Amino acid sequence: MRPRIGVTASVRLERSGVRRVFVNEPYLRAIEAAGGVPIVIPPGHEPETLRGLYELLDGLLLTGGEDVAPERYGEALLYPDLVQVVPERDATEFPLLDRALADRLPILAICRGVQVLNVKLGGSLYQDLARDRPGAFPHNQAGTTPRHEPTHPVTVLPGSFLADIVGAEQLLVNSLHHQAIKALAPSLFPVAYAPDGVIEGVEATDPAPSAFLLGVQWHPEELVGHDPPARRLFDSFVAACQKPR
Repeated sequence: MRPRIGVTASVRLERSGVRRVFVNEPYLRAIEAAGGVPIVIPPGHEPETLRGLYELLDGLLLTGGEDVAPERYGEALLYPDLVQVVPERDATEFPLLDRALADRLPILAICRGVQVLNVKLGGSLYQDLARDRPGAFPHNQAGTTPRHEPTHPVTVLPGSFLADIVGAEQLLVNSLHHQAIKALAPSLFPVAYAPDGVIEGVEATDPAPSAFLLGVQWHPEELVGHDPPARRLFDSFVAACQKPR
């Protein structure tokens, strides 16, 4: 049986007044191409419904999107003009991640996802790189460069789990975020950096042999059609989801 992988979604209010659940299609296609079955997890479920959905899963993909509420890492909201929070997402994804970590479910966390992972494990975030981190270059190519085009290099730590998977110590990646990891959670280890020092990849400090836990700040799902390291990342994740726990 192909592994079933939960894909976190978001929700927005349309002009018509309809609340619409959505997830960017490339996440789903990347999982399918690697041999998995994506199961979309809408935000805002009742706890019992969320538990029922979780029981179906062999792995969890935390997707990109809106910002994590600053109060979850002990800060006040600094930039209401920039920080976009969807409370239903936080309320769904944090307990979902809590259980996935406890059960050692394979987890791939992308963009917002790696920020959720870091905050859940006790880390914090820059609420806006441009304002909070002097020397950071622009990390959001939205509106200037297509999402599937790389815009900056990333250095991957030799010998890391991530380096073993992607088969390289230098990558060219896309960049679609204005926040990033500030204080790294104690149980995570940085394994990839942008040229300005921003953390771009993390993995567990002490992973079990059967566990898959990786977070990346870029969007490999947008690159799988033409980038072998991105394909290998999804292939490895889906393969990990096929292993018995």
